[in-house]
Amino acid sequence: MTSVGVEPLDLLTIGRCGVDIYPLQTGVGLEDVETFGKFLGGSPTNVAVAGARMGNRVAVVTGVGDDPFGRFVRLEMRRLGVDDLHVVTNRDLKTPVTFCEIFPPDDFPLYFYRLPSAPDLQLRDEDIPLDVVRSARVFWFTVTGLSVEPTRSAHHAALAARRRAEWTIADLDYRPMFWSDEQTAHDQVERVLSQVNVAIGNKEECRIAVGETVPDRAADALLDRGVDIAIVKQGPLGTLAKTREERIVVPVTPVEICNGLGAGDSFGGSFCHALLAGWDLARCVQFASTAGAIVASRLECSTAMPTEQEVLDLIAQHPESAPIIEKLT
Repeated sequence: MTSVGVEPLDLLTIGRCGVDIYPLQTGVGLEDVETFGKFLGGSPTNVAVAGARMGNRVAVVTGVGDDPFGRFVRLEMRRLGVDDLHVVTNRDLKTPVTFCEIFPPDDFPLYFYRLPSAPDLQLRDEDIPLDVVRSARVFWFTVTGLSVEPTRSAHHAALAARRRAEWTIADLDYRPMFWSDEQTAHDQVERVLSQVNVAIGNKEECRIAVGETVPDRAADALLDRGVDIAIVKQGPLGTLAKTREERIVVPVTPVEICNGLGAGDSFGGSFCHALLAGWDLARCVQFASTAGAIVASRLECSTAMPTEQEVLDLIAQHPESAPIIEKLT
């Protein structure tokens, strides 16, 4: 793929990338797995792939090592429609790999190999394409990027340049192994909430962010901190989306679960696509939820992302998953 040029991106993400090594046998531990598949991974990168799969112009700000896996990451990004112009090559660290175990329907342990650090955690202020950050129609980051320096400062530089432009989205994606302690995570997430207009997380991630796990109270706490749209994922109870004007609950789309790890990233990229399409919030959340269900029914993450038509077709098959909307004002 050639340079993104001067035309603004539809979606720019920043944060983790790497290689997912997923077992091709499910229901057994890694010690008993005989064959694996190699896939592009890293949550913000998967979000970008999901957006690209639906026809959007997408790029990622991230880092890879000067190694074969780093070359694979860049090649696979381009193959899947994501521009790699802003991928930094770090000659001192290796491209990280992540293994998972697959025990459907709800147990998918992850094993991160990112020590002593990962290239995406070494992003510096000078690695951030500030003009691209400013002009992108959607800017997506995960709070993992706030966990350590120098990437913490780089994220703050990006958010300062962004100036809360619509749409600036925080994925509350909390991974304990990336943080020194919960209080540090809370303090860092709290610091950025006023700089975003959408925050997305599950109940545990909301506990870290705002100290609440009851979905409505968590959404209200996020709104109180300045976001315009708070989205709380409730697992089998569906997804709650809340603004100051309305409350929306989207029931889950029933599918047979294979691997739930990519569902959140599919939700994210599809939600960005729906925002870009100008749909109302209820339709955006239903579309994203259904896209997440599709990926949960598949083995891998990045290469499992659905097209818009696949999502619309599944929505049409499940009218029982229509949004429930309550006006608050």
